[in-house]
Amino acid sequence: MADRVHPMDIPSSSSNPPSSNNSGEVVSPKQPSFPSPTKPVQPSAGTYVVQVPKDQIYKYPPPENARRYESLIKRKPRRNCCCRCLCFTCSILIVLIVAIGITLGVLYLVYRPEAPKYTISNIAIKHFNVTTSSKISPEFDISVRAENPNNNLGMYYRKGSSVKVVYSGIDLSTGVLPVFYQPANNVTIFQTALKGSNVILGSSVKTALRNEQKKGKVPFRVSIKAPVKIKIGAVKTWEITVKVNCDVTVDALTVKSKLVSKDCDYSVRLW
Repeated sequence: MADRVHPMDIPSSSSNPPSSNNSGEVVSPKQPSFPSPTKPVQPSAGTYVVQVPKDQIYKYPPPENARRYESLIKRKPRRNCCCRCLCFTCSILIVLIVAIGITLGVLYLVYRPEAPKYTISNIAIKHFNVTTSSKISPEFDISVRAENPNNNLGMYYRKGSSVKVVYSGIDLSTGVLPVFYQPANNVTIFQTALKGSNVILGSSVKTALRNEQKKGKVPFRVSIKAPVKIKIGAVKTWEITVKVNCDVTVDALTVKSKLVSKDCDYSVRLW
């Protein structure tokens, strides 16, 4: 009976036969390396790429923006309320200002107010020694002439007034005006006593005073500040402030001094 012969795999000529090294060991040939398929680059940890359709960008804002939008919507009614209150207040103020302006205009046309007039009618000087080297305490008795030329307006002179005499920027004496009421079409002459205390005069100031007294022309400034209320019929206005500045010149620094010249101006502060 014939033996079966099994075919043997014959290595192809393209494959490399096993080789042996110097030590006699058989070394199998290296298999060819094929390039590995390209793998997609993985994003780093914590990074996500989200693709959102364009039509959804405007419809669905991020959660933080949605919360902010809701808070702004809730604030709108408050802002509208504040705007309404502010507009209402401004409207009331405008109406009041217009009403006050119309009232003042009518009163001006009816009463025709005129400004009062002030002047210094007399000055008596005491204890003004320009030869001594010590401190001095001069006194001034001043007569102020106040004229109210209005036919229907009275004037209340109130507390808080001040009068002072100044020479070359130095306050010599101070005092106050009397509190009184001056009726319409009235001229009132009131006297006020001004006193100084421990006034220091430099040598140059004393020399100037002595020279001016020899010439018979010693200049002073009298400053008056008086709070006044005006009476219109049965109504009194708010308190206004009258300021009077008079530049006066006397011939001597004595009780019998006489006025050589006088020039007064005034201003009124309504508020």
